[in-house]
Amino acid sequence: MAFYDQSKFANAVFGWELHRRLTAAGSPVRSLLAHPGYTATNLQLSAPIGWLRVVFGRIGNPLLAQTPERGALPQLYAATDPHVEGGQFIGPDGMAELRGGPTRVPLSPAAADTETGRRLWEVSERLTDVRFTFPTPV
Repeated sequence: MAFYDQSKFANAVFGWELHRRLTAAGSPVRSLLAHPGYTATNLQLSAPIGWLRVVFGRIGNPLLAQTPERGALPQLYAATDPHVEGGQFIGPDGMAELRGGPTRVPLSPAAADTETGRRLWEVSERLTDVRFTFPTPV
């Protein structure tokens, strides 16, 4: 779970850093962040630890999870609603953002930390050997 959480945090940091860089370049392109909440997929059933598989897969799915179709709504909303602005984070509107309809949800202040974003961007460029140059603002 710690590695999963770390990867989701990195996704948020990278998405916010992309938003920051696009905005600084004056680009009309938007970077949006979205998460599905707790969605009943096979991910919970593939947990490497037996008790986690039971708690999240066998017990948590029927009680707390929403269908994959409902879990897809925040991403679809972020991608298609013309009123969503760059940098916004979309997730379920229910308790603890586990399930519900798509709405704007708060982004962790740690995910929006400029220094963390810069470092992750630089590490990503180095590890992938891919550089992206943003146009100079007009």
